[in-house]
Parts: sequence; structure tokens; C-alpha cells
Amino acid sequence: MIPLSKKGSCLSQLCLALCAFGLALLGDLSQALPMEDQDYYLQEIINRDHYYSYPGPDEEFSPLTEQPGEEETAPVTEAEEPPKFRQGKKELKQKKGNKKEKSILEIPPAKNGNKKGEKNKKGNEKMPDGDYESRRAYEVVRESCPPLGLETLKITDFQLHASTVKRYGLGAHRGRLNIQAGVNENDFYDGAWCAGRNDPYQWIEVDARRLTKFTGVITQGRNSLWLSDWVTSYKVMVSNDSHAWITVKNGSGDMIFEGNSEKEIPVLNELPVPIVARYIRINPRSWYEEGSICMRLEILGCPLPDPNNYYHRRNEMTTTDDLDFKHHNYKEMRQLMKVVNEMCPNITRIYNIGKSHQGLKLYAVEISDNPGEHEVGEPEFRYIAGAHGNEVLGRELMLLLMQFMCQEYLAGNPRITHLIEDTRIHLLPSINPDGYEMAYEVGSELGGWSLGRWTQDGIDINNNFPDLNTMLWEAEDRKKFQRKVPNHHIPIPEWYLSENATVAVETRAVIAWMEKIPFVLGGNLQGGELVVAYPYDMVRSTWKTQEHTPTPDDHVFRWLAYSYASTHRLMTDARRRVCHTEDFQKEDGTVNGASWHTVAGSINDFSYLHTNCFELSIYVGCDKYPHESELPEEWENNRESLIVFMEQVHRGIKGMVRDLSGKGIPNAIISVEGVNHDIRTASDGDYWRLLNPGEYVVIAKAEGYTSSTKNCAVGYDMGATQCDFTISKTNLARIKEIMEKFGKQPISLSIRRLRQRARQRRQQR
Repeated sequence: MIPLSKKGSCLSQLCLALCAFGLALLGDLSQALPMEDQDYYLQEIINRDHYYSYPGPDEEFSPLTEQPGEEETAPVTEAEEPPKFRQGKKELKQKKGNKKEKSILEIPPAKNGNKKGEKNKKGNEKMPDGDYESRRAYEVVRESCPPLGLETLKITDFQLHASTVKRYGLGAHRGRLNIQAGVNENDFYDGAWCAGRNDPYQWIEVDARRLTKFTGVITQGRNSLWLSDWVTSYKVMVSNDSHAWITVKNGSGDMIFEGNSEKEIPVLNELPVPIVARYIRINPRSWYEEGSICMRLEILGCPLPDPNNYYHRRNEMTTTDDLDFKHHNYKEMRQLMKVVNEMCPNITRIYNIGKSHQGLKLYAVEISDNPGEHEVGEPEFRYIAGAHGNEVLGRELMLLLMQFMCQEYLAGNPRITHLIEDTRIHLLPSINPDGYEMAYEVGSELGGWSLGRWTQDGIDINNNFPDLNTMLWEAEDRKKFQRKVPNHHIPIPEWYLSENATVAVETRAVIAWMEKIPFVLGGNLQGGELVVAYPYDMVRSTWKTQEHTPTPDDHVFRWLAYSYASTHRLMTDARRRVCHTEDFQKEDGTVNGASWHTVAGSINDFSYLHTNCFELSIYVGCDKYPHESELPEEWENNRESLIVFMEQVHRGIKGMVRDLSGKGIPNAIISVEGVNHDIRTASDGDYWRLLNPGEYVVIAKAEGYTSSTKNCAVGYDMGATQCDFTISKTNLARIKEIMEKFGKQPISLSIRRLRQRARQRRQQR
């Protein structure tokens, strides 16, 4: 019999032997399986170092870095290949600072991560094949990783951490590329992550929540009107458990990446070789000597396939629409329009409304069952985009929308067919093509917040229209003087029409287009926020920058704004993080423009006061220039909203104003009792008046005609209520017509002139 003490000793030895055998077997299995086939959590366990273990000074090889090996260098199969994204011209183009700032730490920065990487690619990373074509194809795949989504908010606040923060408003959650500070920078919404101390031990960390192939880092300084803070050099570190960190190396030493030379222009640094990890840290090493450690950033990386993780699969957005999801430059945009026109020649027409400052034509696409002509009784709708050339998502949504409507019409979709047959739709994708080309040259992440915003001659088209609000409000405030200004169709002031006025040629072209076509409803797509803004955009009170300033049709505008926001996938989501500083959830993703920020001469106010068209500004995304890989998801976010908003053109009342002979009367005035804003009939005498459900007293009148009044009811079902008017000429108008017909003057002439003419006739006899 074995003594109890010896038995315990044997059992312990046996357990140790079994554990060692199991670990060895696990190691063999991990080496035998390709990286893509291993379980996500198994990969973390295998690659995870001890909690307190750190690489030695001589360690150059990292298990997290893609290195040559038998398993890793096998040709990538189609199923295992990371998603490819078609990049626009110079997409993610690398930029270098023009000015070197004095370094706080005397550490000479490396020239640039991208150039170092180009030198070391061939030595550090084995290609699938030795031939040149395979090498080039592999490099394209390796360099195609999109942004993780700090700017687009795909990366949540809980995935961002920092060593220290100066205060909450400068926390890690504010370290997102292109994030904007609030008006008061000392609040919760400041313009960067700023460390609590200025020393080389600070860091900001991103948790990708899954194994990711990191390929690059884009950085900016702090967005601030008063302060100048940016990082001039930094290190990059990676980890699988957020405890053991490995620094990206350049040969035998830690690699120092060159940062920013000012606070707004983004700078891209590519890693020398792609690195697979879950966490990535940016460790500032030097910063602007008169500022502090402050950063905004974006990380480039490809999440590795993880079929065992249901959370990631559930949150991946896909689309079934077969559309051209890419960024289109001017030539490609024109070609795409041509393709759509050739696919659907019976319902589309391409035309231009004028030219830009650089001579590029402002192309539009009309979608209607009778393109090229206004049909009596059919309302006209418009979408325009690209007033700010760098807000490109709206432009691409317009191009996607015209493709979608053509395809669905050919497929017999009854909803789209009904919309096209009953509506004349105009899509103008790019009002400012000159500005877009500037933004397109540098790519989606490197244009900053304002490159390409203005026209070639430096004008902001969005607020370049005549200020008619002031004319109207001054007339209303001076009723004693009886200055006659109508409440609608207010004429453009003469000074604005002069050649010396600071008006962009693009703005003049849009105004002529708006005056030529009797638009009823329109939306201008913008970017940088996620909200629908409705007029007025200008405050009425003097010296105020924010004040709720409603139009007489405020309830209609609120409904129109809500119709878009409520059908958008994210605008009314209460769990959604704010883009920059404003939380629009209290109004369900809508806002009165003047209560947000005052703008004089906006396209919305001008359209409402000078034409019949009700116009709204639709801000379609936090990221002004999203990466191509984001376009399918952005299309899914906005597709239903774009269609629903077009359908609202059929809400309210419509009809004809005719004389006794049945002829349409142009320029007749349609008034709604209780609403101090009128509209006018088109050249054929037809009209459309947007109204919410309810009963209304409607009056039709025209110069030389008696007025007519009707009660018109608007229901909740889609479709405008028919409300026609027949009006007769006044007695005075009839007499004038008879007298003019027989070559005689009306009897309203002065008695003196009538006596003189009678005396002349007697003398002639």
C-alpha cells in the first residue's frame, strides 16, 4: 500500500504532467490552424502575454506582427480575403507637415511611417507569390483597410480610453477625427482629447473589440478658436489584453511617427507592416511647445473574420441593392448619369442649369413619366446636394437614388412607379463641383473640416442668397408707413442683381432654376451633422445668434422635417451619441434653423419667401466625407427617408384656378385663412399648397378677377385634396377689356381729358 503522503505527491506530479501535455498540444494545434480558422477567444489566449510581462529591449519579433512563416504566407483564398473597398482618387493620401515644431523631448522623429514601411515591405512581409503582379495585388489588399469609425461614431465612447484627461470635456471620447468644439469651449463638448499632464507617459487607446489588422493612424490637433494644441510626434503600441503592450519598431528601435504641424490638417502615417491586435495606443512623444498634449485621431484597420461572434455579425450592415457604391469625381458622375439615362430613357433626362466658376456644368437629372415638360396638375420636387463641396455624402446619395429609382421602375415596384408617374423629380447632385474636386484630390479622411467647402472664388453658397427676411420683417414692423411688401414672392433687391454684387455664379444659376420651375417641395442635403433643419434660418431679434424663429407654416415644416428624421435609421435613436455638440433628440432629430445658429440669406428662407417651394436642410451624417466602405450603410440609413420625403409633395391641397371660359389663370394668389403666407399659380393655372390634415378656408384671387372662397379638407391619407376655383372678371376689368377691344379708352379717364377729346371731334366735323 502506498502511503497517503506519497499518493498525494504522485497525484500532483501526474496533474502537472497532464497540464504540460495539454499546453503542448494546445500550442501544436494553434500552430497548425490558420489565423482565420482559430476561435476568436482562443487567439486571444494564445497571443496574450503575462499581465506584467513586457518585451525586452532586444526583442524585434512580435507575435502580433504579420511575419513570414509557412502558415501565414499561404496564398489567401477568396473566402479568407479581407473586404476590398474601391477607393477614390488619392484615397487616404499621405500628408506631411510643412513645419517642424520644437520637440519637448529630444528624440529625433522618424521621417514618416509610410516611407519607412515602403522600404521594409519586401524584407519584413512575404508575398503570396514571387511574381510582380501578385506582389502588387497583395499590396493593394494590404493597404485597403478603411477607418475603424471614430469619426462616424462606429467606435463608441466606451471603446476609447486615456491615461489622464484635463477635464471631462477633453476626455478620450472627444479624441475623434474632425470633431468640433462647442461655442463655449469650457463645457462638456470641447474639440479633442487633452492629457491631464504634459509628459511622455500619456496615451490614448482604442479598443477594436475584436482582432483587427491595423495599418495606419490619422491625427489632428485640437479644434479651438483660442488655443493652439497639437502633437508633433508619437509612438504606436498594440496589445491583445490591454496590459502587455508592444511598441511598433523601426529596425531595432521604437518607431517615432511624425505628427502634426498645425491643428486642423489631418496627417496620415501608415505602419511599416500591418499589425494584428485588439487594442492600439497612441503615445505622444513631443508636442507644440506653446501648447499641450491634445489629439483627434482615426485608426485604419481591417477587422478579422470572426464567424463565432454573433455580436459582430448582428451589427454588420449589408445592402441588397446592386448600386455603384463609390465616390465619383466630376467625369465619373457625368458618366453615371449617362448610364442611368440609357437604362431608363423613357423616364429620365439629363440637363444642366448653368456653369461653375471653373466652367464645369451643373448637371441635373429629371425623373418623370414625361421628362422635359411640366404636366398640369403634377407637382415638381427637387433634391440638391453639394453646396459645400466637401460634404460629399449627399452627392453620392443622389447618384445612388437615381440608380435605385431607375432599377425599381424597370422591376415594376408599384411604389416607385406611382411616385414617378405622379411627380416630376429633379436631382442636382453637385452645386459646387469646383469645391468637390478639391476635396476629392486628398481623399475621404484627409481634407479636414473645410477643404472644398467654398466655391472657387471663396463664397459659401448655402448663405449666398438674397436676404428677404429683413425686408419682410421691416415692412411688418412699420405698418404706419404702409411699405408694401407681400408675404410671398418677395422680389429680389436691385443691388443683388448688379454685376458688382458678391454672388457666386453657381448661386445665380440656382436662382434662375428655382424661378423657372414651379417647385413645391425641396431638400438640400448637407453633412457634418445628423438632423433636419427647417426655416426660418435667420433670427428676427437684433443682436441674437440663436432664437426660435418660426414661419407662418411652422406646423407644416415640423411635419416635413419629422417625416425624414423618423424614417431615418439613426436620427431619432435616443441611444445615439451626438455628432459634435448638439443633442437634437428633444425635437426628434429636427431643429428650427434659427434656434441652432442664425444664417442670413439661406437657400431655405429664400425659397420660402421668393417662390412657392418649401425647402429644408437635411444633414445626412456626422462624417462629411465618409470612406467608400461606409456608403452601403449610409444608403441603408437614408434610402427610406429619401423616398418618404419625396412623397410628402402630395400632402395638402392642389387644383386649378380658371376663368369662366375654362382657361387657366397664371399668377393667381392662393391664401389660407389664418396663415400669413400665400402661394401663386403656375403658368397653366395649377397650384399646390402643402398643408397638414385639417379643414381650411381657402381663397383664390387674381388681378382683375373677383375672389372665390372654398372650404377644403385635408385628410390623413397620402394624396392632396382637389380644390379647384373658377373666378370671373370684375366689372371694371370687363369695361376695360371692351373699351380696349374697340379702340376706345376706359371711362376712368379724367373728365378734363374726355372734354378735350370731345371738342377735338366736333372741330374735325
